[in-house]
Amino acid sequence: MSESILQVDKDWWRGAVIYQIYPRSYQDSNGDGIGDLKGITARLPHVASLGADAIWISPFFTSPMKDFGYDVSNYTDVDGIFGNLADFDALIAEAHRLGIRVMIDLVLSHTSDQHPWFVESRSSRTNAKADWYVWADSKPDGTPPNNWLSIFGGSAWAWDPTRLQYYLHNFLTSQPDLNLHNPDVQEALLGVERFWLERGVDGFRLDTINFYFHDKQLRDNPALAPERRNASTAPAVNPYNYQEHLYDKNQPENLAFLKRFRSVMDEFPAIAAVGEVGDSQRGLEIAGEYTSGGDKMHMCYAFEFLAPEAPTPERVAEVLRDFHKAAPEGWACWAFSNHDVVRHVSRWGDGVTDQDAYAKLLASLLMSLRGSVCIYQGEELALTEAELAYEDLKDPYGIQFWPDFKGRDGCRTPMVWDSAAVNGGFGDAKPWLPVPAEHLKRAVSTQKGNEASVMEHYRRFLQFRKAHPAFAKGEIEFRGTDGPVLAFVRSHGNEKLFCAFNMSGAAATADLPGEPVEALEGHGFTAEIRDNRVKLPAWSAFFARLV
Repeated sequence: MSESILQVDKDWWRGAVIYQIYPRSYQDSNGDGIGDLKGITARLPHVASLGADAIWISPFFTSPMKDFGYDVSNYTDVDGIFGNLADFDALIAEAHRLGIRVMIDLVLSHTSDQHPWFVESRSSRTNAKADWYVWADSKPDGTPPNNWLSIFGGSAWAWDPTRLQYYLHNFLTSQPDLNLHNPDVQEALLGVERFWLERGVDGFRLDTINFYFHDKQLRDNPALAPERRNASTAPAVNPYNYQEHLYDKNQPENLAFLKRFRSVMDEFPAIAAVGEVGDSQRGLEIAGEYTSGGDKMHMCYAFEFLAPEAPTPERVAEVLRDFHKAAPEGWACWAFSNHDVVRHVSRWGDGVTDQDAYAKLLASLLMSLRGSVCIYQGEELALTEAELAYEDLKDPYGIQFWPDFKGRDGCRTPMVWDSAAVNGGFGDAKPWLPVPAEHLKRAVSTQKGNEASVMEHYRRFLQFRKAHPAFAKGEIEFRGTDGPVLAFVRSHGNEKLFCAFNMSGAAATADLPGEPVEALEGHGFTAEIRDNRVKLPAWSAFFARLV
């Protein structure tokens, strides 16, 4: 086994750039049309060449794949389609050899209905695990216990004919919610955490972290006023957005459990966790609660930059200020794309004529904000959202709401490595989702070595970011948010960096700070300084050191 070049650094996560891998779609190594762990291992040099600090791997655990791994039936084994535990051990070893930390995606709020825990729980009302899931009697008329809704549509309650009770499922009916009010459930989940830490992982991405606990009284959620509805947690076609989710998630008991989860991590040298907060109304506030005190999550990300609305200078400043207000001692992890939302080049770039320039500008902005960063596979290629035919869909979410909401398959199509190879180099067999023809011209092979490409810009900017610690660790002070240019100063120790981003498709000018500046190079943008102002071409940025 090759020796790791990683140093013990408890603070490695602060300002880290984390590359998200969706394993089904990264690299197929065995010709079954589905990506796997050996495929990821083979492609780790690509991640290392970009300069990412860590990878986050979406679930690869044993699963019936109703929700493609987010429905776990065995937390401590690898699903056969992805390989086995030995393959995972080899992945860890290779990542560490390349200086890459490995974070895995733990789904602790719910399991698959095929998990042995649920099979036992649903068998009777008196078995040893009868209270491991959220069970409730019907109302006298046989209807569900309350008005809670599923993110995937319909009631959040499903009837079980054996127990003659309803069980809670915030997602698919095949994803029953665990009852974390039960101490035995908490112990079992902490055991899962310890299993993977002892196997060598460097941290976790915790799925739907604010869904762990429900209101014990099962009170109805109140209605949400139409003007407060926000479609970032669920698509606008889903009535989930019509409720204020006071009781089905976001419960105060979660704080004590997160402290227990953190205490297990702290037994190991340099572990970090990022929590996904799924809430459209209180996301930043909850992120603040979960990252406060240094005894819960290291960082959280909410949905503000995964929303449909394109960021503006004013909006970016508002989100970061709101996060600082909600979490003055907390730490954010920002992402523009992931496996659940339309790729941001498509989501925000409709009508943008120069999408490469737009992609470069957004990448540079993301990596200049105060916080850590998640990059989703293919983002570095400026992949667009794939347009798939209904018959090609695999996502139950999209099948349910087609055609008004097309689901998540469009952002999950296979990674494209080689424009000349079959299936873009993903694998020889027919892939589980089609490879869009328009993606082939953006393959790694077509961008590698082309300094004008989006991929080389990501690599260049990651190097630039690492050369200036203020980006990773520094404070942020906004200097201008009016008009198309966003300006701020990042400061850390003796280093102060002035950053300006022209977030428009036309040239714009911005005032330089009153202090003398020294323009920086190495980031890939050009700008013209004249009379204490900087002229920025469309979709471009300027960086300078305050001297």
